[in-house]
Amino acid sequence: MNVKRVIVLMFLLTLLVSTMACGGGGQEAKLTPRLTSTPTPTLTATATPVAAHGEIAFTSDRDGNGEVYVTEADGSHQTNLTNNPAGEVWPSWSADRSKIAFTSDRDGNLEIYVMQADGSHQTNITNNPAGDGGSSWSL
Repeated sequence: MNVKRVIVLMFLLTLLVSTMACGGGGQEAKLTPRLTSTPTPTLTATATPVAAHGEIAFTSDRDGNGEVYVTEADGSHQTNLTNNPAGEVWPSWSADRSKIAFTSDRDGNLEIYVMQADGSHQTNITNNPAGDGGSSWSL
């Protein structure tokens, strides 16, 4: 199974789990997948928590592949943090909002990375031959 297909399948599984988990009074997931000719999901605002200073992390394929962006809550100052030819999806803020975890296939298979909230210091934290993804921080 190719990496992009795995990303789509993991996205759909995450969407299903998020929808089921958010159904009873918690934060509602607001994921809007749109599959294009390339099977990379396009998302509007994701179900990641809003950072202390009002930023929202989301994934977009507006540059031709999935990238992690941040934006102000009003949609201004949209910034591509990952800017990599590989696909990156599923951003998740750390509890103190200083870091963002995300999934990428930049090393040839799905791995979990962590970066500073400004996009610097992108580090592969799983680094193994198996596919890893769908990270989430404990609060």
